[in-house]
Amino acid sequence: MTDRPAASPDKASLRREVLARRDALDPAFRAAASARIAQGVLALPDLAGFDLVSAFWPIRSEVDVRPLLAALRARGQAVALPQVTPEGLIFRRVDEADALASGGFGLSEPGPEAPAVRPRALLVPLAAFDRRGHRIGYGKGYYDRALADLSRDGPVLAVGIAFAAQEIPFVPDTPHDRRLDRVVTEDGPITPAGA
Repeated sequence: MTDRPAASPDKASLRREVLARRDALDPAFRAAASARIAQGVLALPDLAGFDLVSAFWPIRSEVDVRPLLAALRARGQAVALPQVTPEGLIFRRVDEADALASGGFGLSEPGPEAPAVRPRALLVPLAAFDRRGHRIGYGKGYYDRALADLSRDGPVLAVGIAFAAQEIPFVPDTPHDRRLDRVVTEDGPITPAGA
């Protein structure tokens, strides 16, 4: 799936198409695939070296990363979750017992009392991805801006989390889009060329 189509549909059309495909996955398949994705993420050698990993709380038919969050904590890594603010994403460290608040877009996120952090490793949700490491998010550009901001402090490891069904041949990209360093699906990790 690496050929670039002659004319790419716009991102909104691709997002709708791929999210419909993800929504159609059988719930039992999604649960089993989420477990395989967690194993693949935990096996990434470059992720194991970070004391803090930012993740996300799953919504709708996203990969269920909640068991992965517990596994990261069990091996001694702290976990942060994003909070959506008018200025963009703020990452806040959360412990397993911390309560999450309802946020915009149906998200569960940490409250303002959770300490703000600047993670160097992020597990990134997405709607669609390609083998070059480009992603289509949910249309607001939050992660592109957050990765650009965090990268000002030095390298950031960005790992996309998705089902294999979310792969498309080509994601239309722009200069501000930040490529992922890895994508992990139930079929295993993908390292984009040049990453």
